[in-house]
Amino acid sequence: MPNTLDFDDITSWVFDLDNTLYPRHTDLFSQIDKKMTAYVQNLLSLPRDEARKVQKDYYRDYGTTLNGLMKIHGIDPNDFLEKVHDIDYSWIKPHPELGEAIRTLPGRKFIFTNGDVGHAERTATALGILDHFDEIFDILAADLTPKPAAETYDRFLSLHSIDGASAAMFEDLPRNLTVPKSLGMRTVLIVPHNMDEALGEVWEEEGKDGDHIDYVTDDLAGFLQTYLDAR
Repeated sequence: MPNTLDFDDITSWVFDLDNTLYPRHTDLFSQIDKKMTAYVQNLLSLPRDEARKVQKDYYRDYGTTLNGLMKIHGIDPNDFLEKVHDIDYSWIKPHPELGEAIRTLPGRKFIFTNGDVGHAERTATALGILDHFDEIFDILAADLTPKPAAETYDRFLSLHSIDGASAAMFEDLPRNLTVPKSLGMRTVLIVPHNMDEALGEVWEEEGKDGDHIDYVTDDLAGFLQTYLDAR
């Protein structure tokens, strides 16, 4: 649980989207994952298993499947984003406790995602928390360079005039917290509830015990509320 002193000087609260603002067991991202596999399959005329391997290799090596497809195959990013985010958002249930905790946090609140604004807005709307955020920084705002690239965090901080030392970052991938920690941000890793579920890929767990992670929680709403109650 949070040490209140670690967060008392925080004026910018930064949240990843997928598997962070909603729990991994919601399984929303599995729809996107399947759409990405199908996209690669159709683009490269590959059997599904081979297409999935290419998809995951690009994800690991380039930060996102999209980034790999752009660099290697020169695809239209808007076409990709539109197709892979054509999903059913009814899988997400409203989370009023999370919404109230985010609303009450002192300072500005941001969604910082490797997805696009439309996906972030639809997801946050389904959760009932969209109105509590000041801005959404998406992959297009990042000039199509995804986390964990250092220049993307620099671009985000510069655009919104954020001092890293007064910001906290909540994220489900350990490697995406390395740069935020180096910028002075408080870092919180979101993990599956009771660690009942493994992360999607083995490499996604790399660094989960690193010094760049200040806190680990499987309950984002509870974590935030604990801080607020102790203020």
